[in-house]
Amino acid sequence: MPSGGARPIVRCGAAVLTVVSLAGCGASGGGPGRTAPPTASAPPPSATALPTATPALPTATPTPAPAPPSPTPVCTTAAVLATWSVQRLAEQTVVVPVSESDVSVVAPEVAAGAGGVILFGSSAPANLAAALAALARGAPGGVAPLVMSDEEGGAIQRMANLAGTMPSARQMAATMSAAQIQALAAQVGQRMRAAGVTMDLAPVLDLDAGDGPSATDPDGTRSFSLDTGVATADGLAFAAGMRSAGVVPVVKHFPGLGGASGNTDLVAATTLPWNVLQGAGLLPFTAAVRAHMPAVMVSDAAVPGLSSLPASLSPAVIGTVLRGQLGFTGLVMTDSLSAVSVSAAGYSVPAAAAAALSAGADMVMFNGDAAAIPSLTAAVVQRVAASVERDRLQDAVLHVLAAKQLSLC
Repeated sequence: MPSGGARPIVRCGAAVLTVVSLAGCGASGGGPGRTAPPTASAPPPSATALPTATPALPTATPTPAPAPPSPTPVCTTAAVLATWSVQRLAEQTVVVPVSESDVSVVAPEVAAGAGGVILFGSSAPANLAAALAALARGAPGGVAPLVMSDEEGGAIQRMANLAGTMPSARQMAATMSAAQIQALAAQVGQRMRAAGVTMDLAPVLDLDAGDGPSATDPDGTRSFSLDTGVATADGLAFAAGMRSAGVVPVVKHFPGLGGASGNTDLVAATTLPWNVLQGAGLLPFTAAVRAHMPAVMVSDAAVPGLSSLPASLSPAVIGTVLRGQLGFTGLVMTDSLSAVSVSAAGYSVPAAAAAALSAGADMVMFNGDAAAIPSLTAAVVQRVAASVERDRLQDAVLHVLAAKQLSLC
């Protein structure tokens, strides 16, 4: 017990709590003589005071979310082609022949929209690049034509004086490695490109060991070899060299012209039977498709066991085999539709052009006297525009523009 004796207990009853003054009832329970500090208390509310209402905040009007922007139409080359006339589409499928000594002769055809120009001759003028550039400036919509030449080597060169000479394919295969062939093709291709030429109608992938080219043997020394492996390796090396120089190579003559019964330019010729081609002559082209070669030329020879039509006009050759079985998605070109093999089958050049495009070809070629070319070109374009379905023409032009590496957007 604490010293000084017990402290009296102060009890604060309920009645005491009603007294405003709480003196003597300290919250701490202090003893006598200690007065608890007064407890501050709020003044009594005024009898007339009313509770103050909290002013209401104005209700904000929700801002509507902005409408999503309308999607911008995506431009595609296919969508642009859908706006082209059938006539303009037909023009892009045509390759116009011209002497390399005066390419300005075909300026009207290029201005009308010709898809390609093929050079003929044996010696190109020094100003070829400038002449071709002027020709291209006249093309509608900036869609310049492909400019083509036959630079195979040996006896088949149009512009060796500008691009440089090459041995024949057979001599290249006999004396050079595939790497050396590729390097030579790249060197020649660079000079071709500098002269304004954008496509080489080479290499020949046909298997042949004959003495041609001649009236009876269309290939001969134009072929790298009768051996499938050599022809494939060396031919694709040549094509790779051209591609590295910015020149589009065209492998030919599908599905294999080696061993043909004659030269299609001069007679109604046939290839080896289809069952024979499948085991040999077709194989370099199969390899070319797998190597993603950009363009294939189809021969004018009929293929016994596959098609009685010239291959260039045959849905079985182009649609079933090349597009279907081999899965080729690049540019398909015909050989010259002025060939006797085509006329012997009962086709004029305009009719053959329409048949070839309907069968799946994308570009058609022909030749003739310079004076006759304007009227022949016009006849081809008119027949194609009137006879070939629009969807097929648009598909063909898509392949043409892809080979040009050109977008319309």
